[in-house]
Amino acid sequence: MSNPDFVQYIVEQASLSGQVSARKMFGDYCLYCDGKPVGLICDNCLYLKPIKQLEPLLRDDDRQMRPPYEGAKPHYVITEVDDRDYLSLLVRTVADCR
Repeated sequence: MSNPDFVQYIVEQASLSGQVSARKMFGDYCLYCDGKPVGLICDNCLYLKPIKQLEPLLRDDDRQMRPPYEGAKPHYVITEVDDRDYLSLLVRTVADCR
């Protein structure tokens, strides 16, 4: 289960990408940009949908993929959440491809 403060931090960090929000579901959170689901926040980790347009933008540390919960498809695990411009670019890219 994710800490609500961490979830709010992710929402604020990604805010340059558009209207970003998080909605609680199944004990953790779904992250939205302009009303489109772009990823999940599970156990205080940010997971973004695995789209090919993200690959050239990702830093080496963020290329790892794993499922956010048992039975889910692998998502990119984004560890660099303190860089607002970078995180907003990733979130906007996923939203634009949805």
